[in-house]
Amino acid sequence: METVLPLNKEQVAATPDFLPLEGTDYVEFYVGNAKQAAYYYMSAFGFQALAYCGPETGNKDFVSYAVRQNKLTFVLTTPLRINNPIADHIYKHGDGVKHLALKVTDAQYSWEATTQRGAKSAMEPKTLTDEHGSVTISGIHTYGDTVHLFIDRTQYNGVFMPGFRAWTNPHFQPASTGLLYVDHCVGNVGWNQMNPWVKFYEDVMGFRNILSFDDNDISTEYSALMSKVMSNGNGYVKFPINEPAEGKKKSQVEEYLEFYNGEGVQHCALATKDIVATVRDLRSRGVEFLIVPNTYYDDLLDRVGHIDEDLEPLKELGILIDRDDEGYLLQIFSKPVEDRPTLFFEIIQRKGAKSFGKGNFKALFEALEREQENRGNL
Repeated sequence: METVLPLNKEQVAATPDFLPLEGTDYVEFYVGNAKQAAYYYMSAFGFQALAYCGPETGNKDFVSYAVRQNKLTFVLTTPLRINNPIADHIYKHGDGVKHLALKVTDAQYSWEATTQRGAKSAMEPKTLTDEHGSVTISGIHTYGDTVHLFIDRTQYNGVFMPGFRAWTNPHFQPASTGLLYVDHCVGNVGWNQMNPWVKFYEDVMGFRNILSFDDNDISTEYSALMSKVMSNGNGYVKFPINEPAEGKKKSQVEEYLEFYNGEGVQHCALATKDIVATVRDLRSRGVEFLIVPNTYYDDLLDRVGHIDEDLEPLKELGILIDRDDEGYLLQIFSKPVEDRPTLFFEIIQRKGAKSFGKGNFKALFEALEREQENRGNL
């Protein structure tokens, strides 16, 4: 790997698209029981066993299970003892996303460039090695306790990364559900914190604001929020950022902030090429989705125009459709996958559309409010 000399602040500031990202490397969740969580994502979402790290590999403090489906990798991590940062994170937040790991070709440079622009370091660059090569990792803090890791695995040919061994279970081989990669990950931040974090992504990571929604766009009779979508230069990494807005009752962002005890990742959107087949498969495996009323579909084609799909299966499954100037998208949202009403998942299929379903906001938020009301939190 070519050695990159440290940059000075003037060089970094003058470099256009200075932080090239190749997409999401993996999403790491801190959870109360990594083995059970891994089997949940395998059985419910169709992931395959990939790699394991724990006492048997020389790690005495925590265990991690990595599971994969196509280009989508989740890591589930659990502490083995109390009084450590992982255990403290779970005590405070419950199960949730700790690391949004981004694929780069130079983790040393990525760390230098972002910390020189003002990022708080979460992990100085370190290189892990084994018989399969080396992986260099670094990291910076973002909203709440969430961390962006920079992962350079260009010199590695192993199953996942040094410190892990291959993990298989020949008696448990679930088939893929058609999930392909991370489309975007959404963060919930506190009151009046959206714009400061937008500025962070602009100034520190070179992202740009590609879409903005105010409380007139995302509101119902009872609650509202505001959102801005941040994207890196090539569009491979997108981070919408939500903050609450004034409403008659507690919004779903406020509910999240209350039960997560702070800011964090609200949901991950997972891409598929056949949302009908994927959602049918996920439902058959026990994944629960939000329900929209059938009236949503009464004038749907008048609103979105021609679509390639048969409307009846979309209506049967509760899949939402929206259109922009580039095409249309199909999307559906799971119920929270934890006991706390925090983390959930979006399944999305893009048929040209680059947007995020603005036309579905009202139906979606009314569905979310019905769930909040059932929990007594609206």
